[in-house]
Amino acid sequence: MNGKVALVTGGSRGIGAATALRLARGGADVAITYVAGKDVAQEVVRRIEATGRRAVALRADAADANEAAEAVAHTAEALGGLDILVNNVGVGVLGPLDGITVADVDRVLGVNVRGVYLTSQAAAARMGSGSRIITIGTCMTQRVPGPGGTLYAMSKSALIGLTKALARELGERNITANIVHPGPVDTDMNPADGPYAEPQKADTALRRFGTADEIATMVAYLAGSGAAYVTGAEFSVDGGHGA
Repeated sequence: MNGKVALVTGGSRGIGAATALRLARGGADVAITYVAGKDVAQEVVRRIEATGRRAVALRADAADANEAAEAVAHTAEALGGLDILVNNVGVGVLGPLDGITVADVDRVLGVNVRGVYLTSQAAAARMGSGSRIITIGTCMTQRVPGPGGTLYAMSKSALIGLTKALARELGERNITANIVHPGPVDTDMNPADGPYAEPQKADTALRRFGTADEIATMVAYLAGSGAAYVTGAEFSVDGGHGA
C-alpha cells in the first residue's frame, strides 16, 4: 500500500482506529472521520504520523449527505487523492421489536446504510484503477443468535447487497468492493469482560472475543495488491459465530 491514500470512517477508536494504524503500517497515508471525541481522533493521527505516514482527522457525520461528500473531498485535498475507502462507521440499537422507535430506525439506517452509500458514491467518483472499497458488516448478517437484533441486522444486511452491486458497477474500472463481517470484538463499547460478554463468547466456536487488530488484518489484506482479484465477496472474521 506504499503511497496509497485511505479514508477510514469512524476511525477514532475500536476497529476503525486499528484499521487506520494497520493501513499506515502498510505504507498508506490515512484520513479518519469522527463525530465526537476530537482529542481521541487526534491521538490516532499522532500514532499514524509516528509510523512515518501522513494523517488527518475530519469531523463528519456519515448520515449527512454534505458531510459524507466533504470528508471524501477533504481527504483527497489533504492527502493527494483516494485509493482505499473503509466504511467502518456504524451505530447499533438493540432491543425488542416493539421497543424500536421510528427515530431509532431513521438513525440506524441513516448511518449504517444511507451514510455508507453516500460515502461510497463520493469516493467512487474520485477513485482510479486499482482502488478498493471495503465495508465493515457484522456476524449478525450470517446468524442472529437471539432476539433484539432486528434493526441492526437489517441495516448491516443491506450492505451485502450494496457491496455486490458496487463490485459489478465498478469492476470495469478495476475497483474492487468487499465486506468483512466481524464477530464479537473487544472494544470500549463491547468489552470482552463486560456484562454481556459470556453469552457472546459462547456463540463462537473459539469461545472468545476477537481483537480489533484481527479485523484490521483482514481489511489490510483486501486493501493490498494480493487481493486484486477479490471482489463482491464476504469475509467472516467471527471466531466461528456462523459455523
